[in-house]
Amino acid sequence: MPTMRINQGAAFMAAAASTLLGGGAQAAVDLGWYPPNATVINSLAQVLNGTDIYGFVYNSSSVPDSVYGTYNWCNMPHVRATEYQKPSAEYQLQYVEVIHRHHKRTVYASNAFPVESYGWDCDDEGLFYYGQPKDGRKSAHTYWQGYTSPENPFVPSGFLGSCQFPQITAGGLDDSWQHGKDLYGVYHDLLGFLPNNTQEKATFRVTQNVITSEVAGMVINGMFGTEANYPLLIQASGIDSLEPAYSCAVSSNLFSDITSSTNWQSHLTAASTLYSTLDDISGVDPTDSGFHASFDHYYDNLSARQCHAKPLPCKLVNGVNSTTCVTQSIANEVYRMGNWEYSYKYRDDSRSLAASATSYGVWVGELTTHIRDFISGKSNVIWRHNVAHDGSISRLLSVLQIDVMVWPGMGSEVVFELYKKDNATTTATAPAAPSNSTASGSSGYFIRVLWAGQVLRSSNPSLGLMDMVPLETVLAYFDGLVGVGANLVHGKCNGTVAV
Repeated sequence: MPTMRINQGAAFMAAAASTLLGGGAQAAVDLGWYPPNATVINSLAQVLNGTDIYGFVYNSSSVPDSVYGTYNWCNMPHVRATEYQKPSAEYQLQYVEVIHRHHKRTVYASNAFPVESYGWDCDDEGLFYYGQPKDGRKSAHTYWQGYTSPENPFVPSGFLGSCQFPQITAGGLDDSWQHGKDLYGVYHDLLGFLPNNTQEKATFRVTQNVITSEVAGMVINGMFGTEANYPLLIQASGIDSLEPAYSCAVSSNLFSDITSSTNWQSHLTAASTLYSTLDDISGVDPTDSGFHASFDHYYDNLSARQCHAKPLPCKLVNGVNSTTCVTQSIANEVYRMGNWEYSYKYRDDSRSLAASATSYGVWVGELTTHIRDFISGKSNVIWRHNVAHDGSISRLLSVLQIDVMVWPGMGSEVVFELYKKDNATTTATAPAAPSNSTASGSSGYFIRVLWAGQVLRSSNPSLGLMDMVPLETVLAYFDGLVGVGANLVHGKCNGTVAV
């Protein structure tokens, strides 16, 4: 994949007050938006005229170790011991915050075709739902068992079967468990950072969407080997910062402007033949705005099938499959379009940074507070683990201004590692601060950010390759965008504070 950089114009420069505890010293950072690299992913001409999907994987959770790190929609690469790069000995790991997308699932009901040519059953797993007093009588371990009543005359649209749409599949649950095991293999076995039992020093957080809880339970067992009760932190419906679910009119308007822009409409127009082909096969109404405002619905439908070794769909004629089918070439074109859309929406359009920083600013502010509270001694938590969604990861990558943006696949992971460098060598060997930042790392704290198991590279010159960036620089950047502890987000969302 090409990694050519794009020449940048003059960027807005801002100085943001930042210290480890939230006020005082100055660290000047560049808060401007910088475009991502020019690659085949965000070149509409190459998307339209291409034939493959860049070597990306859409049909299996597993790839050979020799190519681990390849984009795999079904099970994205994450931190694991085989590829993990240990920092030099003078850096001591202090705190870790992990956020990743849930693992592979059934299709959302809204993304299914009106009539699907085959069913989808999930009888190889159980979704356990029950309540139990912390003290007192115990509950049976009850789980949902989907079934179809022959007496019920109402037939749902989309896939028929025993699954929920969505739910994490048995394969996705296995991937979740392995994800947890791999993380523990690095942060416990390799680094000795996590103790054997970390319930008091580790927290896990989920969203109101139950698929994140389905993943979290498997991750926890993969890490700690426990079947004991374990709390999952969750914020209230409608204001959750992890999903995110809180109302932010400014962000909504900015994203609406992005997806109604000339460039966005041009890509939809250019894809009209593809849409006609898909509509004819699927039976989707060409006026259905959900399927035609973007390729989100078709992408989810086709990729969910392929990740679970299900055939691509064919056109139904009198209730029977015809020979007019979605080919792999057609599916690849949908996947190219989907990745172009995510790159454009979250990185290529200059409004994407403000749109994402406002709608994900509360979570970013929570992250910086967690770091500050650990350093100040207010918190002894050393591991925070967030199970989220593609919209969560996309906005975070947008805020970080990742240099190559893709649609975050299943299990996509970003890891923030906080290090303390030995005082004896901090001054002599600390990495030079970016040319447009006054932060020097004088505190001795540094941040490393990992994306898909490797060090993330930002297009923003103050962040650059995020390998031991002075903590002062990272805090100043985040504080400048969202405020200390996200104290600017509410005003930016309602328009009383400029974005």
